[in-house]
Amino acid sequence: MTSAVEPPVRAAEVLVKDAELLVVDGDREIPGGWLAVTGGRVTGVGTAGSEPEALTTVSAAGRLVTPGLVNTHHHIYQNLTRSYAPAVNGSLFDWLTTLYPLWADLDEEAAYVSAYVGMAELLMGGCTTSSDHLYVHPRPRLVDAEIRAARDIGFRFHATRGSMTRSVDDGGLPPRSVTQTEDEVLADSERLITTYHDPEPGALVRVALAPCSPFSVTKSLMTATAELAERHDVRLHTHLAEDHDEDTYCLETYGCRPVEYFEQTGWMSDRSWVAHCIYPTGDELRRLAAAGVGVSHCPSSNMLIGGGTARVKEMRELGLPVGIGCDGSASTDHASLWMETRAALLLGRYRGGPGAMTARDALDIATRGSARCLGRDDELGHLRPGACADLVVWDLHEVALAGALSDPVEAWLRCGPARAWTTVVGGRILVDRGEPRLAALADALRGHGRIARRMQRGA
Repeated sequence: MTSAVEPPVRAAEVLVKDAELLVVDGDREIPGGWLAVTGGRVTGVGTAGSEPEALTTVSAAGRLVTPGLVNTHHHIYQNLTRSYAPAVNGSLFDWLTTLYPLWADLDEEAAYVSAYVGMAELLMGGCTTSSDHLYVHPRPRLVDAEIRAARDIGFRFHATRGSMTRSVDDGGLPPRSVTQTEDEVLADSERLITTYHDPEPGALVRVALAPCSPFSVTKSLMTATAELAERHDVRLHTHLAEDHDEDTYCLETYGCRPVEYFEQTGWMSDRSWVAHCIYPTGDELRRLAAAGVGVSHCPSSNMLIGGGTARVKEMRELGLPVGIGCDGSASTDHASLWMETRAALLLGRYRGGPGAMTARDALDIATRGSARCLGRDDELGHLRPGACADLVVWDLHEVALAGALSDPVEAWLRCGPARAWTTVVGGRILVDRGEPRLAALADALRGHGRIARRMQRGA
């Protein structure tokens, strides 16, 4: 790792200094480093003794500083039904059919408080950018409520407008109450893009289009959504190759495997990233890689449901963008990107042996790999000058770190648990000394508790 001297920085709005190690990106680390922020952007990095003056100084003494982690797959509203006892030991399809009736109670208030609480949890786990896949729509304007929560917090948010059109009456899994017609989905998708999507550099809010899965929407909606995304130049997201039942469903319904169906509907492009991608064949993986399709690796969810996991090492060797996803709060039951990154490290080594995954590999997946999935690796996932000022100062208790003297990055994932001591998004400090700086969090938690109790008692 190099530590070349940067040109001097005259002054900064925020200065993070005295880091034990500053990870700028996968190619550069600076022992004793500092980082300067002005106008929401990184304006300089360097070694101790060359720091600029600053209006606000954050001490990172004895701590690791990394780019903010990026979450590429989530269902935030599901934190209203975490660890729901009747569903915890079911298969994926059992889990879904048990919870769909509860999620039919989702309204704007529930979407707002679940997003507010979920984003607070993400920030505490070192996440500075998150996508969210909201695909149940029993009532209108639920995505609007999530975006409002993100704006109130100052969180960087990629809302993916999910959808389901095939109810149990049409041979699908969900009840009719959480599905919509194709016309409703397409009209609202276009409304959300024109109302909220910000294509400019440094955007805090972007919108992507995200039919839930091959077994929950029609082929015509998949095709029309790809065309709409092309017209508006937005990204595409869905679940793909997650379960063997999906293979069976696609073969019986469409006469082909899920990846071929994905290709037939116009989704095989670098505009798309998919969640899980556990069961593609080797040839299918190569085709996905050639098209530039990204993959969101969701290790905890995969292990808890017991449905296999992505071949991450092989995917990266083929050149696929691979990022990290928390997945649903009701399947993973947490929203800590640190925990997911650690799980990716462990699972990678479990699958491929001790040389298959290092802590730096896992960090790269959770930062630069995730940013590639969202189409933002130019300004997210690294801390080079010009990048968005999204960063984390990590804290591990001195007891947990006792004896870890040789490598702060390996210690960060091997010795835990780690938490975000300071989380900065766009130059704004949103977690300070381990606690969220969110004025409405207490109210959101009260509302969240009330709605979660109502939703679960009504089951």
